[in-house]
Amino acid sequence: MFYALKKSLQSKPSSQEIQKNILSGLTVGIIALPLSMALAIASGVPPQYGLYTAIIAGVFIALTGGSKVNISGPTAAFVVILLPIVHQYGLGGLLLSGFMAGIILILMGVGKLGKLIEIVPYPVVIGFTAGIGMVIATFQIKDFFGLDITSSEGDYFEKVFHIIQAFPTLHWQETFIGVLTLSILIIWPKFRSKIPGHIIALLVGSLVAWLLSHFVPGFSVETVGSRFSFELDGVIGHGIPPIPPMFEWPWNLPGADGKPLGLSFDLIQELLPAAITIAILGSLESLLCAVVADGMSGKKHNSNDELIGQGIGNIIAPLFGGIPATAAIARTAANIKSGGTLPLSSVVHSLFILLSILLIAPILSYIPMAAMAALLLVVAWNMSEAKHFVRTLKVAPRDDIFILLSCFSLTVIFDMTVAVSIGMALAAVLFIKRTIDLTDNSVIEHDHTGQSLPDNIVIYDIDGPLFFGSAQKALKTIAVVRPEVNIIILDMTEVGLMDMSAMMAMKEIQSDLQTKNIALIIHGLHPRITEKLQRVNICSEPGKLVFTQTLEESLHIAKNELNTATE
Repeated sequence: MFYALKKSLQSKPSSQEIQKNILSGLTVGIIALPLSMALAIASGVPPQYGLYTAIIAGVFIALTGGSKVNISGPTAAFVVILLPIVHQYGLGGLLLSGFMAGIILILMGVGKLGKLIEIVPYPVVIGFTAGIGMVIATFQIKDFFGLDITSSEGDYFEKVFHIIQAFPTLHWQETFIGVLTLSILIIWPKFRSKIPGHIIALLVGSLVAWLLSHFVPGFSVETVGSRFSFELDGVIGHGIPPIPPMFEWPWNLPGADGKPLGLSFDLIQELLPAAITIAILGSLESLLCAVVADGMSGKKHNSNDELIGQGIGNIIAPLFGGIPATAAIARTAANIKSGGTLPLSSVVHSLFILLSILLIAPILSYIPMAAMAALLLVVAWNMSEAKHFVRTLKVAPRDDIFILLSCFSLTVIFDMTVAVSIGMALAAVLFIKRTIDLTDNSVIEHDHTGQSLPDNIVIYDIDGPLFFGSAQKALKTIAVVRPEVNIIILDMTEVGLMDMSAMMAMKEIQSDLQTKNIALIIHGLHPRITEKLQRVNICSEPGKLVFTQTLEESLHIAKNELNTATE
């Protein structure tokens, strides 16, 4: 634990470096403020819960994790997982799922699973992130065009059908603000300004909406303040409550029926699959972010400590209203580009968001929902990695393309859990197939001096690992030999792996050859594999099975065996 914090303190940062990190934290805070609100809304909860996540998780993950520059908070990757949880279990169920995911993340870190990201194939990652991006973008169409959709039930295609049906209800005012905000988001980066584009876009969108609603008769758009409300000391307010995060057990918060969720073993069982999914996705996102950050900053992270830090943050955040959090690549990249080198920048970004809640919460209530939808459309586009997706389709092997499209389709049609599970299974099967293709055997027709071998001696050269998939392919031809063959020599110098299936196949071949009075000589085996063979009773027996180190030694023994048999 505390890898990043300890490394930062050991480096004894100068006052100039501390100032840079404070400024970087303020920059990231400006970026994270509207993003945290938008991602909470997309996840099905009021915007303040996204801000609470950025405040609590941003501090605790930075101080206890394994990356000095990661910025954690709500992320777009979680949206497709969290939205169904909110619909079924309410806010309380969502926070309890995040709490449970935090425990799982700590167990993953303690179990040294920090290298998890390295075993996930590239097509799987691109496939499910592109699918998540598409789902998020689809869900923003309603607010972007101001559609009146009566039902949001059903699978993805049913929801798309409901959206298409609702297009006659399009509100031109919402569409105008959405298109204006989206246009600024697209155009602003071309000016290469240090001011984040989404801040300008939301300011302009909010200001234009406010002016038109006051000076143009009939002009009205839905805002954060008009959609969301809160009760504070018996008084109903609109928008975001101007108070800091308050402690509350997740199971005391309302479920889907509006009543306190409660805590029971049955509920924990029901939420466990969702918690595992959140933990797995959170670990992948945070470790991927840390790897990207290492490449940008030249620093090194501790992957296991990062998982523990993510777990601690996700345990504490729900106690203060925070939804599941993980490291955010976009915010981390902005932190590095702004000069962030210490966990201090993440702490400052969280404090900035806290002060914003306390000081400017009423102003945030004027942000139009159409502008938020435009922001999320850009987030979804960036997350989809469209360039990498198309490039993979053009240059990747056919098997990888199949995995990519499978993960993408399954994420859209079902959910990310199904997509990643099946994608990993497909990738594993294809990996086994490719490994099998690497294993082969061939007949050697000459000895080490270049002379032809006697007809009664056969040498097989086996290349590649021998395991349950490749053993039969590599060894099946050995049992079928010419009648005149008395000795078979196996060159297994290139065999670096042999599992139980291969050893049992070898034992069957040995027994079969013994019944045919054919001696078997194996040379070049690694001592570790020889020891494994001896454990299953495949041992050296004069005249039946001999282990040697070189081909020359094998041929010498073979010729002696033949001479003895002739005599």
